Amino acid sequence: MIRFDQVSKTYPGGFSALKNLSFNINKGEMVFVAGHSGAGKSTILKLISGIIKPTSGKVWLNNQDLGHLSDNQLGFLRQHIGIVFQDHKILFDRTVLQNVLLPLRIIGYEAKQADKRARAAVEKVGLSGRENANPITLSGGEQQRLCIARAVVHQPSLLLADEPSANLDRAYALDIMELFKTFHEAGTTVLVAAHDETLMSDYGHRIIRLQEGRLYA
Repeated sequence: MIRFDQVSKTYPGGFSALKNLSFNINKGEMVFVAGHSGAGKSTILKLISGIIKPTSGKVWLNNQDLGHLSDNQLGFLRQHIGIVFQDHKILFDRTVLQNVLLPLRIIGYEAKQADKRARAAVEKVGLSGRENANPITLSGGEQQRLCIARAVVHQPSLLLADEPSANLDRAYALDIMELFKTFHEAGTTVLVAAHDETLMSDYGHRIIRLQEGRLYA
């Protein structure tokens, strides 16, 4: 489903985030990306979602070379990707339900169907009863659950999560990881980037380890 072929990424200013990176991820896999801060984890997710393009090499998603797609083609592709951003990107002037509804509104879902899907997603992540709450009143773990609900409400075939357990205590972090496990078991391809390998080791899934933009065992 995902293929990196000798991918390098250098940002303006000269920082080299990735260096000749090659790996494959199969459809239906759950894969972790591990590494220290600045190792290149977030860059991988941004490349897969088409937010940025590689400096050299090729990134393939569903047999499409992302570097050659137009903005419109990338926009269509992202309709099949759910992203849990590291900085949440929650809208605090809207309720929990309105935040989850946003992706469906952008895609153009009919209002009644969108509301049904959004409420189901809120329930799936354990936020039933908080639909009309302002996100500022949620705990850190609940805000992360809101982000996950928003990422999966359109039932994406690929779910990307950037440090979803950061700044959470271990109990909350394990709960979040269990949520990703349930989506994977339902057939979604899941890619989780995190620096804490102790959260990954219990799941038995493949770990792609990065150090200064390169793979290491």
